[in-house]
Amino acid sequence: MENTLETYGKYTKEALLELLENQVKLNTKLETKASKLETKASKLEIQTTKLTQEVSYLKFQLEQFKRAMYGSKRERFIAAENPEQLLLPFDIDAQKVAQAVEAAKEEVTYQRKKPEAKNHPGRLALPSHLPVHEIILEPAENTEGLKYIGQEVTDELEYTQAKLHINRYIRNKYITPENIQGTQEVKIASLDFRPIAKCIAGPNLLAQIVIDKYVDHLPVYRQLQRFKRDGVEIKSSTIDSWLKLTAQLLHPLYECHHQYTVLNGYLQADESPIKVQDSDKKGATHQGYMWVYHAPILKSVYFDYRKGRGSEGPSEMLGGFEGYLQTDGYGVYNQFGQKEKITHIGCWAHARRYFEKALDYDKGKASVVMLLIQKLYETERKAREENLSSQQRHALRLQESHSVLNEIGKYIAFQSKIELPKSPLGKAYGYCLKRWDSLIDYLKDGAIEIDNNLIENAIRPLALGRKNYLFAGSHDAAKNIAMFYSFFATCKKNEINPQKWLYYVLKNINDTKITALHKLLPQYINPDVLK
Repeated sequence: MENTLETYGKYTKEALLELLENQVKLNTKLETKASKLETKASKLEIQTTKLTQEVSYLKFQLEQFKRAMYGSKRERFIAAENPEQLLLPFDIDAQKVAQAVEAAKEEVTYQRKKPEAKNHPGRLALPSHLPVHEIILEPAENTEGLKYIGQEVTDELEYTQAKLHINRYIRNKYITPENIQGTQEVKIASLDFRPIAKCIAGPNLLAQIVIDKYVDHLPVYRQLQRFKRDGVEIKSSTIDSWLKLTAQLLHPLYECHHQYTVLNGYLQADESPIKVQDSDKKGATHQGYMWVYHAPILKSVYFDYRKGRGSEGPSEMLGGFEGYLQTDGYGVYNQFGQKEKITHIGCWAHARRYFEKALDYDKGKASVVMLLIQKLYETERKAREENLSSQQRHALRLQESHSVLNEIGKYIAFQSKIELPKSPLGKAYGYCLKRWDSLIDYLKDGAIEIDNNLIENAIRPLALGRKNYLFAGSHDAAKNIAMFYSFFATCKKNEINPQKWLYYVLKNINDTKITALHKLLPQYINPDVLK
């Protein structure tokens, strides 16, 4: 107290008040500064959190790039920097080769003598419909005077190489006697039964060429090599001409297929790129797209080629469509969900992929949703294994999947508020939230699939074709590819032999009325006529 009086005793009352006022102002400034520092610290903490998330995301991206560059490639060019690599021993030691072959024989013999497993299912049962060529084998010794006691039968599955042959139609010509006017008529058998007039190729050969290219993905030049091995020289332009003529013959059936597929009440849609040679772009290819429509209930697939990925294609194809349309998250399809008579269904397989990609980013949070989605698919698997009807599957989904979907929705809605939007998890949450209504709408009908996997399976032949013949020769050729893929994908869905189907169609399409043309389609054809 004395110290205080000694310090401030010399001040007057006014001076003390002024000093106190200055002290209050200083304290206020300090408090304001402290508040600003706290706010700045809070902002820095938020910024640090975001930067930490961004760093994690960038690390995740870096790992993905490394995996893409180094993880999956097996064939990599290595330059011959070491000159000693050029000094390879080209002389072959025949004795070493003989020893290696003898060792291999001994190993095979030893393996053959191993006892069979107790639960071995037995040899492959050969199909009963195959023709059987019996070959009687007698002992090398003289059997005269020996008693016959039975037979041992051994079946061997063998292959007879397909061979080209010539059908030579020799038509006898006749002339009628002169009539009253003194004229005569020539009578000769018609060739109208041939599918393509003046075409040197028969229906079986045409069918085989088409199947080789669009089912077995064998480019034309490889087919030419095979014909050459059989001693038949065929020009590439000739086979191209045959393919075009066959496509022209089948085009009305393709249009019929379009009508019966796209006007179905439940469709799945997807698109896939295809490179096309363009006369306007010398030395380059055009990026076209195959738009694919699948009717799961009808088991019908329709490919439609378009030059671009815009909305014009699906808008034209689905102009009169009414019902359920199931697609991935591509924005072009959103317009159909706004139409009154169309219900847009989402795809859980696509949603799941986003969380699968995010496992390397945040395994804990991504696994939560992955496990819940797994429960949805367990319900679908149970419905398949028990062979439930669409009504029964609908009831099972409401009983088991509805609560799981609610749990997924609550978790995603909460986590999306605290996750960086551009992170893998943020993108996964955003994908689901934007399409949540369409993702849960599969509960409305038991006939609807949970995902779009069926149509993606139908697109796989296109990917195989791209690897083999790389690109289509023109936009018209791409349209023909779409037609053939439509027919053969539908054959696969209906377990129809595509070669037998195409041969039958080529033989009968000219004699089939337009009103009955749909009976030639794979989804409607009577399988008995293909036997």
